[in-house]
Amino acid sequence: MDVSMGVSAKDEESENRLGSYLRARRELVTPAQAGIPAGGNRRVPGLRREEVALLAGISADYYLRLERGRDKNPSAQVLDSLARVLHLDDVERTYLLGLGAARPRAPRRKRPEHVPARVHQLLAHLQIPAFVEGRAFDVLAANPMAVAFSPRLRPGENRLRSLLLDPEEQAFHQDWPQAAAGFVAALRTTIGDDTDNPRFVELVGELALASARFRTLWARHDVRNLDGGTTTVHHPVVGDLRLHRDKLPIDDVILVVYYPDKDTDSDERLRLLATLALP
Repeated sequence: MDVSMGVSAKDEESENRLGSYLRARRELVTPAQAGIPAGGNRRVPGLRREEVALLAGISADYYLRLERGRDKNPSAQVLDSLARVLHLDDVERTYLLGLGAARPRAPRRKRPEHVPARVHQLLAHLQIPAFVEGRAFDVLAANPMAVAFSPRLRPGENRLRSLLLDPEEQAFHQDWPQAAAGFVAALRTTIGDDTDNPRFVELVGELALASARFRTLWARHDVRNLDGGTTTVHHPVVGDLRLHRDKLPIDDVILVVYYPDKDTDSDERLRLLATLALP
């Protein structure tokens, strides 16, 4: 199995992150989206380099230098033009501008992720599923309701690993493909320029070897903020639950809580789950 291309947090793409991102996004834009006749003899997915350059108002030679990493400091105006041509949303555009502004940095001091004592106390008092996750989606702490909600939320589990490798977690999500795509894109956003972080290197390497879905999604270079939202899950005991999710930063970690709308079927089912979760 060849997983050498575009699957590591610290590999050849780390040396040319701007070029890798431009190439991946270019291949996802169809000629029709760009207003270009498709023709019958296109050898590349998406747009050609020359087409991106023309639409962005820059020379084909300069765009080639950008993709190949020969020019790593384009102007904000050039990056804005490329973002328009590549149909980037606000999060993706911000990510692209960050790649163009990247500068050499001193090595970061790695600190272990720590859950403050007061957060453990907060978890013990919450009667809804609540847990703490780290930057790589490692579960660092959880209350009994979170574990009753999903056994994959026990401390020591990794949410992305479970999502991609555990069939029970895949069946848990009403829209697993969307959930997987969102988590992988959020991981790339979280990594940013911290590509030498050992935890990120370890996780990306593990998933690249174990999951074809991860390799496909990682190669797309999607970026996304995985913030609050609403999700529907299939709980094996109490049935479908439609819950809101909020993510609250506390120091260097994130408190995640799930809760339903009041006086709904999901509210009633979550209360049932709470009684089942009692010792």
